[in-house]
Amino acid sequence: MEDNVQMRRLIRQIAQKWSEDIFECEDGAQALAAYREHLPDWVLMDIEMPVTDGISATRQITAAFPGAKIAIVTDHDTAVLREAAGAAGACEYIVKDNLAALKRLLSR
Repeated sequence: MEDNVQMRRLIRQIAQKWSEDIFECEDGAQALAAYREHLPDWVLMDIEMPVTDGISATRQITAAFPGAKIAIVTDHDTAVLREAAGAAGACEYIVKDNLAALKRLLSR
């Protein structure tokens, strides 16, 4: 779930190595519906998105699907946001400056 088209393309290129099925959303409001429909192994969620932000979308998905694995992938690296993401149910927090961490996560 990423609102920036170029970043979605980059993340898709990285993820394609480990998954043939990749589903994209532009905002958090679409995330829960997409999760219900596809039940992906991982959700890669940005924080800043229109309509519903990534923290709220993460909270909605993990409330409906407690086993969901969500990694926040964001430009923002603050303790407050890391804590909010964890409290919402995210199990990983990756800063976009370090997408090598995303590769390590997906290759597990």
